[in-house]
Amino acid sequence: MSTQATEVSYAQVPYTLTRLGVVMTPEPDNELESEGVLNPASGHTPDGRLHLLPRMVAAGNVSRVGLAEVNCVDGVPVSVDRRGVVLAPDEGWERGLNNAGVEDPRVTWVPELGVHVMTYVAYGPIGPKLAIAVSDDLTTWRRLGPVHFEYQPDLDTDLNLFPNKDAVFFPEPVPGPDGEPCYAMLHRPMWDLGWFRPGEGVHLPAGIDDDRPSIWVSYVSAAAVEQDIRALTHLHDHRQVAQPEFPYEELKIGAGPPPMRVEEGWLVIHHGVTGHIPPGWDPSTQRVTYGAGAMLLDALDVTRVLARTPEPLLTPETDDERTGTVANVVFPTAVETIAGRTYVFYGMADARIGVARLDRADRTA
Repeated sequence: MSTQATEVSYAQVPYTLTRLGVVMTPEPDNELESEGVLNPASGHTPDGRLHLLPRMVAAGNVSRVGLAEVNCVDGVPVSVDRRGVVLAPDEGWERGLNNAGVEDPRVTWVPELGVHVMTYVAYGPIGPKLAIAVSDDLTTWRRLGPVHFEYQPDLDTDLNLFPNKDAVFFPEPVPGPDGEPCYAMLHRPMWDLGWFRPGEGVHLPAGIDDDRPSIWVSYVSAAAVEQDIRALTHLHDHRQVAQPEFPYEELKIGAGPPPMRVEEGWLVIHHGVTGHIPPGWDPSTQRVTYGAGAMLLDALDVTRVLARTPEPLLTPETDDERTGTVANVVFPTAVETIAGRTYVFYGMADARIGVARLDRADRTA
């Protein structure tokens, strides 16, 4: 497989998103949420109860991962009950001098391993790096450590040098580049090192000519993981899956919730960003719009995109989505099926959490 996605004529993605409302807002007197609750993961505790794992942001942009049980009315998520903090920036590599946090968790339940696998962003001394933790109950998490990308000579670079975000695992093994079963992780490396070393600029891997952050995939042998789950942190065979192509993706794209197995292959809900991001990493200076889109990946080769949405499925329209820490953001990060209906949970303006219903557009309810 090549390292770079090729242009194809895409089929239609037969899915829609319908916003339903806000399910979680910051508690006024909770100092751990003074700068917002957003971008949740999700999962079920052993007793079957659905929970969100929101990113909770305290003063100074210090992030933790919380746990909140979802309340439903007639099968529709409407609110949450908080159950505390399950992951905090307790390790040195999760804490920088000007920022600290365990950010934007994505949780995938992997039946064959019997654990929830959390990918998260550890915002440490040299910026955002990916890390992995596992749990069998959503409450107690065991850190496996930072992600290590095995050196790949044909890329002529080391992926460990670059900031990375938006990582999420597939829920079951998929064919790897050699056809062997692998656990695969979507992620989004960022090639501009100027934020860390002024004047350093952009360093692109061999075969890549577009510096916009894009969706990549890396693999790890299923047999290796089954022998030692810590192998999840050591990934190899890195490939670009998709790069920005449509107007709502003009600046960058990134993966959202865990991929869903559907009849066409794998459904990936993603975000696309358009607008202007000035130099630096201060979200308050950005003039951007985040929208939610979707793509379908081939079940036999997850680097092959079968279909994409040329227009977003969801864009910021309500006051909750247009006003917040970062204006004009819908940022999907979790997906769950409740009573036969599928729901996507998403960050709203980096301040609160909303929910939308996912439907097939080519079928009646």
